[in-house]
Amino acid sequence: MIVLIGSQKGGCGKSTLATNIAAALAVNGKDVMLVDADKQGSSSNWFLDRSENKVLPQVHSVQKYDDVRASVLDLAKRYEYVIIDAAGRDSMELRTAMMVANVFVMPVRPSQFDLDTVPKMQEIFTDAKLLNPDLKFKAVITMGSPNPVIHESKEAQLFFENYPDIELLKTIIRERKVYRDAISGVGLGVVELDNAKAKAEINGLLSEVL
Repeated sequence: MIVLIGSQKGGCGKSTLATNIAAALAVNGKDVMLVDADKQGSSSNWFLDRSENKVLPQVHSVQKYDDVRASVLDLAKRYEYVIIDAAGRDSMELRTAMMVANVFVMPVRPSQFDLDTVPKMQEIFTDAKLLNPDLKFKAVITMGSPNPVIHESKEAQLFFENYPDIELLKTIIRERKVYRDAISGVGLGVVELDNAKAKAEINGLLSEVL
């Protein structure tokens, strides 16, 4: 299965999602390849930190840029799951990965600036569907406030009612320090740390995406 994580805007937690999905799959005994298609290299740095700890469940990783279609299809023959971390912009990596992915997951923060990118992503998705008609488009709200009196996430959920082609996941990834702790030089996923709420978020995300 090929899962693409991408967006048109940086800072939405894209690499955090990709690495946490990869770690959670590995913890569940799955054979997973993490493809870093973002030249910033955040996922690759996470992988290098993780590879130093031989006790952790193994995640494989490579860097691929430009037209990634052939490479991703080849990797999908050898690994049960291929997770692609594409750059946070409209890029060749994002567009070519859409042509071969099974699922496209767009993280979006509950802010107007992030929501303003959705029409463009809908347009890119529509183009990709011409060549990959089975591609599914899912969105997940990230960095949502854990404060129940702040209603940004609810407002974002209402916004997506105008985009029936995009499945907005019920899971919301909240703004939690544990997500930063997991990537701070240790290469972990939150499922490998002691935070029940964050674990539930990632496991909920997995169940909706896969």
